[in-house]
Amino acid sequence: MRDSSNEDGLHATINEDGSALFVVDETPQSITTTQAEDARREIVRLTAEIARRVGMPMRVVVAEPDGEWPLIVDGEEHVEYAAPEGTPRPAVRPYTPVATVSDASPLTRSVPVAVDPAPVSILPEKAAQAPAPAGRTQAPAGRTEAPAGRTAARPTPERPSERETFLTGTSEESVEEPATRGFRGAMTRMGIRMAPGEAERSERADQMAVAQHWPGPRTIAIVNGKGGSGKTPTTILTAAVFARYGGAGVLAWDNNQTRGTLGWRTEQGAHESTLHDMLEASDHLLSAEAQAADVANFVHHQRRDRFDVLRSQPIALAEDQRISADDVDRIHAVASRYYRLIVMDSGNDESDPLWRRMIDRTDQLVVATTTRDEHAEAGALLLDALAERDERSARLAANAVTIVNQADQRAPSSEVRRVVDGYRKLTRDVVQIPFDPAMIDGHLHYGALRPETQRAWLAATATIARGLVAD
Repeated sequence: MRDSSNEDGLHATINEDGSALFVVDETPQSITTTQAEDARREIVRLTAEIARRVGMPMRVVVAEPDGEWPLIVDGEEHVEYAAPEGTPRPAVRPYTPVATVSDASPLTRSVPVAVDPAPVSILPEKAAQAPAPAGRTQAPAGRTEAPAGRTAARPTPERPSERETFLTGTSEESVEEPATRGFRGAMTRMGIRMAPGEAERSERADQMAVAQHWPGPRTIAIVNGKGGSGKTPTTILTAAVFARYGGAGVLAWDNNQTRGTLGWRTEQGAHESTLHDMLEASDHLLSAEAQAADVANFVHHQRRDRFDVLRSQPIALAEDQRISADDVDRIHAVASRYYRLIVMDSGNDESDPLWRRMIDRTDQLVVATTTRDEHAEAGALLLDALAERDERSARLAANAVTIVNQADQRAPSSEVRRVVDGYRKLTRDVVQIPFDPAMIDGHLHYGALRPETQRAWLAATATIARGLVAD
């Protein structure tokens, strides 16, 4: 597609709110859209309208938050990427319109195809060069004819370790999928295959980290010695991200002696079973006669986020539902048999045998905190105590991940940075979660969060996953 000589007459800017500005010869025209995708379509339409009037394709430079994109648009709204001089051109898949284009059309392009000038012989070198003697039939390709009265000697087969594999397409290097987000994704959908940007590559890497499965079950403990520090939302959304991207087999467990609220913020199944009911049925659930579906009698499946919840009994007094460290071992044995990943919501009493046994079963520690001073300090004191408890607990503390939830919308950025920077000195990594009204009250669902909040939780869960190394 040949562009017009007026290369700098058309410009467009797409804003973060989805609106845009289209400029023709320094004359601006507002585009009142609310989605970037709609703005892109309108820019292409307006450029094509001009191209039809002047009778040739037009060049338009579109600016978005992730960069500038020079494009060539013809009167039929066909789009090509017009890389500036000296810039490597991205891989392009020719755009094929719905209508048939004749061979004489200037929009068609011939693609040279490399052809091998001569066929490659697979015969042995001498046999390939020698012509067949007169009166004899040449042996079929790939075989040598044996002298009369003798059997041809078979070539010695190569051993598997010596021969070259035919599976050339099964290497570890995979072909990168084209962009699906932003302007790059829009160009891909128009027929111009473009590589993803850094933001999309980072998101894909986090998704792959979360989707990983480990040999044997893994246990994650969400901790903070102060109530209201965000442990339950962190438990729910961590389990949701693991289940959404990694598949089934994720359990969120309310390991709390004092009226845990995990059951209040998640969906209830067709029954009212709690961890006490599972404990009573543990002999059957651990027996050879038990079936995989039997555990559904005791857990509450989250239909939107695809994980299960093992509830405590929040309406009963703590003294009426007290469980021991041995009970934790028993329940954990059941959970480990039926689930690949266990995310444990914890109580606030770090001296409780229930809490301590949870730490003994933990593979990855997660400190949940808000930006409030008392929550941040309680989490730091917990890490100090674990560092002095024993060698294994000290390793858990050093490898911990901190998730800082901005529970207060009015919290100043300096306060958020102070907590995040402080925990960078204490734990392996820190991830900040922005304020989101969907996290405040009621049932909590990953899909109800804002896109930037979902992205933050994916990053947080990927950070957790990278600590669950194989044994």
